[in-house]
Amino acid sequence: MTNDRTRPTVVVVGLGGTIAMMPSDRDGAARPTLSAEDLLAAVPQLDATDVDIQTLSFASKPGASLTLDDIDRLANQLRAMAGEGAVDGIVVTQGTDTLEETAYLLSLLYAEQAPLVVTGAMRAPHLAGADGPANLLAAVTVAASAHARGLGVLVVFNDQVFDPSRVRKTHSTSTSAFTAPDTGALGIVAEGALRLLAVPAHTPRPLAATLDRPARVALYPAALGDDGALLKTMLNQVDGMVIAGFGVGHVPETWVPVLAKAARRIPVVLASRTGAGTTLTRAYGFDGSEKDLLSRGLIGAGHLDPYKARHLLTVLLRGGADNDTIRATFAPAGTTAEGRG
Repeated sequence: MTNDRTRPTVVVVGLGGTIAMMPSDRDGAARPTLSAEDLLAAVPQLDATDVDIQTLSFASKPGASLTLDDIDRLANQLRAMAGEGAVDGIVVTQGTDTLEETAYLLSLLYAEQAPLVVTGAMRAPHLAGADGPANLLAAVTVAASAHARGLGVLVVFNDQVFDPSRVRKTHSTSTSAFTAPDTGALGIVAEGALRLLAVPAHTPRPLAATLDRPARVALYPAALGDDGALLKTMLNQVDGMVIAGFGVGHVPETWVPVLAKAARRIPVVLASRTGAGTTLTRAYGFDGSEKDLLSRGLIGAGHLDPYKARHLLTVLLRGGADNDTIRATFAPAGTTAEGRG
């Protein structure tokens, strides 16, 4: 398509995933093979959007194989493109396995005025009812909208618009797999336009310019009957840890000495494994309760789920943040306009 700067320009970036998968001649199982150009060719309705579209095939991977370094390199390239004013919006297509995580990561690394919209598909292009074309059309619509400008990263799926801090994949196969349990959608796409009903609670701003320091951050879920022996071994091998606790942030009492000792050496973040709601600070006082653990040096994740808390901690550590900065960043997570939760 020709580039007419009287119309918005959106670049569609392909990373692979189900939206780009076709069955293999070898065994009939789907693998990522389609380019960003191929995806656009399947959506003739894009010609009616009055948007100039460019493409970039950045990777061809299943979502499960994307890495933090992949997303860091992508964010660097997209910041440069948006900072130069070459595009008015960006759409990233990728696998849904990790979409909620990469979208949140991008929100920590990208804060240009041009909106960055992440989407994908639950059904591959060769299947009946494939949802990729509709999701791509909706994502381009949002990326080109003046109402999305300055909102940073958004997730668009099934004609709904989500805050990357809140969105979760809550079903393994449904085309309506993506929801935001605590807040609901920010808006919808209807009649070819973005209808924005709310805005993200956080102010988009990058947390780190470069992720040039090594850091290994683990996530360990609380489970009934776990005596903490494996946890103790893991804590000795990492630079940071996120604990996915029971309920509002509880763990077995046998874990308490292990976690207290670790928190004197590395940042240990306490999140909830429930998938919705927040960790608390003082409702319960038994050994292994949220109040007990916070008093022993753990850091509350607030509304951040364990996966997003892990990425926030990783970005902070790889960006060189000290312990005070890490605590200050997590302190308002998910609760105020300045929070990154």
